[in-house]
Amino acid sequence: MVRFAIDIGGTFTDVVAQTAEGMSSVKVLTSPSSPEVAALDGVERLLTRISKTHADISHVVHGTTLATNALIERRGAKTGFITTAGFRDVLAMRYEKRFEQYALDIALPEPLVARPLRLGLAERVLADGTVALAPSDAEIDAVAGELRRQSVEAVAIGFLHSYKNPDHEHYVAARLQRLLGNDVTICLSSDVAGEIREYERFSTVCANAYVRPLMSRYVGKLQTQLQGKGFNGSFLMMLSDGALTTVDQATRFPIRLVEGGPAGGVALAAHIAREVGSDKTLSLDIGGTTAKICFIENGTPKTSRRFEVARAWRDVKGSGLPVKVPTVELVEIGAGGGSIAAIDGLGRLKVGPKSAGAEPGPAAYGQGGDEATITDAHLAVGNIDADGFAGGIIELEPHRAPKAIARHVQKPLGLDAVEPAAAGIIELADETMANAARVHGVELGLDISGFDLLVSGGGGGLHGARIADKLGIRRIIVPQNAGVGSAVGFLHSPVAFESALSVVQPLSELDAEALAKRIAAAQTYVKSIVADVVAEDQIETVIKAELRYQGQGLDLTLPLRTGEAAEFGGLSERFEDRYRALIGFTLDNIAVELVSVSVTARQMRDEANATYRPVDGSSAPSARRNIYDITARGSLSYNVVAREGLNGQTYHGPVVIPEAQTTTLVRPGWSVTKSDHGHLVMERDAS
Repeated sequence: MVRFAIDIGGTFTDVVAQTAEGMSSVKVLTSPSSPEVAALDGVERLLTRISKTHADISHVVHGTTLATNALIERRGAKTGFITTAGFRDVLAMRYEKRFEQYALDIALPEPLVARPLRLGLAERVLADGTVALAPSDAEIDAVAGELRRQSVEAVAIGFLHSYKNPDHEHYVAARLQRLLGNDVTICLSSDVAGEIREYERFSTVCANAYVRPLMSRYVGKLQTQLQGKGFNGSFLMMLSDGALTTVDQATRFPIRLVEGGPAGGVALAAHIAREVGSDKTLSLDIGGTTAKICFIENGTPKTSRRFEVARAWRDVKGSGLPVKVPTVELVEIGAGGGSIAAIDGLGRLKVGPKSAGAEPGPAAYGQGGDEATITDAHLAVGNIDADGFAGGIIELEPHRAPKAIARHVQKPLGLDAVEPAAAGIIELADETMANAARVHGVELGLDISGFDLLVSGGGGGLHGARIADKLGIRRIIVPQNAGVGSAVGFLHSPVAFESALSVVQPLSELDAEALAKRIAAAQTYVKSIVADVVAEDQIETVIKAELRYQGQGLDLTLPLRTGEAAEFGGLSERFEDRYRALIGFTLDNIAVELVSVSVTARQMRDEANATYRPVDGSSAPSARRNIYDITARGSLSYNVVAREGLNGQTYHGPVVIPEAQTTTLVRPGWSVTKSDHGHLVMERDAS
């Protein structure tokens, strides 16, 4: 049987097939208007290569950024929002503060739901869950008539304090569904993000409703076409927290898929960090459109239960749409292979965040693009060879790359040659990524120089050594199949699902017995979802508590062993120990408050199939290649070595290692060996 992984990115669609003999992969250009076309094309190519049929596929694991792109590009459904009367402008008022105090030109994203489609109902649930005013059928019917007149495709419902008592949301939803018909999608905030903080909860349910029709159609179409070709296996989707879920849950809560594609790269990095014994790992996944950064300690990625998408102003925190979903803690930078280089109004070189994408793509793709990109720059300096690019799937026209760079960068800057201009593009991209890692490390209180750098994606090996130089990192890991790393990561991800319980009570006033019963019920719920595809004896539960000092906004997360009543007795001391370690002091006479409890059921980790035995091999002969080096201010002669040629040997840079899906540069001052698992390990030479 064969396991398939499909990762649809902004530029490339990566498909990986895993059999008992090893892995095979293919990289094809994404088809933006019909994403399933490229995915099906990749599957067909691999099945032909490994002499299998669709009936031989046991699992398909799929991750995509389509939901994210729909939110950024505003290509979702026409959505209505129903809330408590008087609160329809919560979506526009946001946090009622400026995210940049002294900037006069800050920009905020427009709410996903226009004001005429934000409608109020006279209802009220109090903070303790008691009902002060029930909604009337006549008013619900009037709202339904307005939504029908506006031809909405989706409806989000979010009432005050529905996290405590969701009865009004369920009642209104049931009546609206009868009145509007099953063609209209209806989402409830108590289902999607049943926790305190109205703005974040309302924003999340609106985003879920906005992308749900699009994602349901797309996933349904892809699954149906696969089944029509004979596929009868399990179809799973990648969540933003690096776990897998069923299609039913994915289409019900598509907002949980927003970082599904990038999470695959983090899943791969975490797996390999455990494999090679890297306790501190900085994951850097460089794709065709963006680069993604995540810190991993002891084989576990940093995670969060809040995320921000579609930032409208200089990628600054606070300028996007908040969503309350479990996610790996990623920093995303507009510095992928397709990122466009240009000269700004002040005469400065700028790279990204705008990307040429898959259509028209970099100038060298020969598809109509004429702007200079990072990929064009790599071609111009000699870092990558046009022959065999993306395994031969994409036939480049390399002569277009220097022409685009000359027109858009070299001549405006007054440089004498194309190569220094191209090297400048790459250097600026390297600095952008290195600086993002520095800033994120400072935010997390981490010393980056003590981390290993694990690079993946088509551009990871090209940029890794220079970025490591800038960050003071001494070891770099380039995984086997790094060019399709996110897709490979899908195959190492467990099936899991999380549910959160809002509490918001001082620990001194907590009814521990009642909360323990709620946790037990949540465990049963999340286990039932995972049990659809995982045997019950292979499921474990993870319980975490979020606590804070009453009146503060800083929530700290602590693990719980069982969630039983007795365990809550020592939480206050554990919180203060954690607070003291993080902040340096504790607060006297301030109550410790339990904000929420999250319950996750997940497939137990199985590393038995960790060894890589790739089907794909590099056919590059040993040779020499001249590559322009920005630090040397001239060309250096690089030794060309196939990955297979590294068995048991150490090579000192400059070395270039070409593969079907990526290329690794071992710059001067670095050496490279191959680990027992097939990963490239680069180390800085002793000075």
